[in-house]
Amino acid sequence: MRKYTPKDNVQKKAKYTDRFWVAPRVPRQAVEEGSHYATVLEKLKSSVEVLDAYIEIGQLIVHIRPEENVATLKTLKEECGYGMCSELSAVDYLAQDGEFEIFYQLLNLDEAKRICVLTWIKEDQAIESIVPLYAMAKFAEREMYDMFGIVVNNHPYLKRIIMPDDWEGHPLRKTYPLQGDEFASWYEVDKIFGKEYREIVGPELRDPARIDRYDTQRFSRLGHEVPFGADPESVESTETPVEYSSDFLVDYNKGPHKVLDKRK
Repeated sequence: MRKYTPKDNVQKKAKYTDRFWVAPRVPRQAVEEGSHYATVLEKLKSSVEVLDAYIEIGQLIVHIRPEENVATLKTLKEECGYGMCSELSAVDYLAQDGEFEIFYQLLNLDEAKRICVLTWIKEDQAIESIVPLYAMAKFAEREMYDMFGIVVNNHPYLKRIIMPDDWEGHPLRKTYPLQGDEFASWYEVDKIFGKEYREIVGPELRDPARIDRYDTQRFSRLGHEVPFGADPESVESTETPVEYSSDFLVDYNKGPHKVLDKRK
């Protein structure tokens, strides 16, 4: 594996060219007076500072200050009926703007309405936990801490949830290399065997583009599995047709099918 070099300006180097299709910005619409979202905005503005608010794809987008995330979500839950937080996470805009974007996706089950609350924090800035309001945040905020390194104040158990506790770096930051760095290439070797076995075992290869049809037992080819260490040519037969799961088990491509005349 090649030596890792810092990529702090990765976003500044990425430039749009004719090789890539750039998706147009989703149209923003003003909040219609007298609507459900207008009532929600009125209640929000009475308790917190709303920096911006608009409609995108039928849902309300609200921009707030990071210090008021708990107060905002408490108002939306207790006074506006948004009792479910279906998603919360962050987006790395450090190289571009020097900030993380943090979003909370809320759902009102009674009105079938959605609200996305957005706020921005600096790299060394913490955010307050919303676990007292939404229990789902216990795991979501730990994942945000693990993947982005964002500290969440007053979380009941803030530790890594996916990566090992002693892992270096945060894999969802845009400066983190896709195939891992030098630490990642030696982590399992050092843990299992010890650093003295580095020259014997070698680094872990993390090349997702490499595909070898002989490096597994090929369980998708029923009746033609290749045992470890066996010569594939001695097991496979070109005369016998290969049976795949659709032939051996259930072929969901066969009928009968019901085609709806009109989508409900």
